[in-house]
Amino acid sequence: MTKPLSGIRVLEMGQLIAGPFAAKMLAEFGAEVIKVEPLKGDPLRKWRLLHEGTSVWWEVQSRNKKSVTLDLQHPDAQDIVRRLVAEVDVVIENFKPGTLEKWGLGWEDLRAINPRLIMLRVSGYGQTGPYRDRPGFGVIGEAMGGLRHLSGEPGRAPVRVGVSIGDSLSALHGVIGVLMALRSLEQNGGKGQMIDVALYESVFNMMESLIPEYSVFNHVRQPAGSSLPGIAPSNAYLCRDGKYVLIAGNGDGIFKRLMYVIGRPDMAEDPALQNNAGRVEQVEKIDQAIAQWTSQHELDEVMEALNLNHVPVGHVYDAEDIVRDPHFQARGMILDSTLPDGTPVLVPGIVPKLSETPGEIRHKAPLLGQHTEEVLKSLGIDESRIQSLREQGVV
Repeated sequence: MTKPLSGIRVLEMGQLIAGPFAAKMLAEFGAEVIKVEPLKGDPLRKWRLLHEGTSVWWEVQSRNKKSVTLDLQHPDAQDIVRRLVAEVDVVIENFKPGTLEKWGLGWEDLRAINPRLIMLRVSGYGQTGPYRDRPGFGVIGEAMGGLRHLSGEPGRAPVRVGVSIGDSLSALHGVIGVLMALRSLEQNGGKGQMIDVALYESVFNMMESLIPEYSVFNHVRQPAGSSLPGIAPSNAYLCRDGKYVLIAGNGDGIFKRLMYVIGRPDMAEDPALQNNAGRVEQVEKIDQAIAQWTSQHELDEVMEALNLNHVPVGHVYDAEDIVRDPHFQARGMILDSTLPDGTPVLVPGIVPKLSETPGEIRHKAPLLGQHTEEVLKSLGIDESRIQSLREQGVV
């Protein structure tokens, strides 16, 4: 069947993570994505571990995209962008606010060219407000949005989640915004709109009860390590083989089953522990009982016993665990691919999973500028003009 975003054309002018991640997801479900890169390439091409000079991350972040190189500071390159804007449905950018306006490519400029245009703008602090002109990366958004304060162990320095979660959350909010704007386009007579996504707001949107609890109880939530404050029991417990198991026994029935498994029927039937409020008051006692049991068994034994009794349990996966896990394989979450030189590479599968029109990898991540000539010719720019633009360093 036709992919849900087939026929949608996207111009991506973002770099690194937030904007490009949003475009990646749109491309996986059928959108044609034309990625504009500086002549030296998106910096992500050189991030983390490199193979033959290019990041293997690039193969995931830029699959299904076309690469066009443009020096956006050059007026001729800006004119090319305007010609592209007239033909696309969506523009994605994550420059510092004001950058595109300086080049005559801001929202008001582009909507005048294409009134149906949807423009996703991702930035650290948003397009308005007193902080709009500050540079912002995911780490800053995670800190300002409240996440970093809660990450880590009590009394120690706040820690990073381990991935650029602020950027990825912003990308996901951006995708939601684009899809809603496309729907609105159908309903409201073809009028486009701008989507303003701030990194800190995307993080803040995930902070659950943080602000209501402060407002009503003057409670400032603090880091709690591996436990889930106010929900009991839910923690990480050390097993005999030195590995950690994650156990969530916080439903009333689940808690009873868990206590019977660990040999504590007294706690299973204790009237004071029959609901979450009572268990929270005695969470240390409960955690000690569970930890004593896990310390006597290896991780696999704990996992088997709890799974047999329908108690939510898991362990901490690293990359090797993920690749070897049969569930990842069965769900198509580890896919075989190759790098440009033919080297095999495993890449993450596609989510979400649509039953009738699933996403797909149509083609590999592009080489730098691989589609420049193709795209320029589609705009009616002939070979001699393209050669002239190359000589001037425009493309």
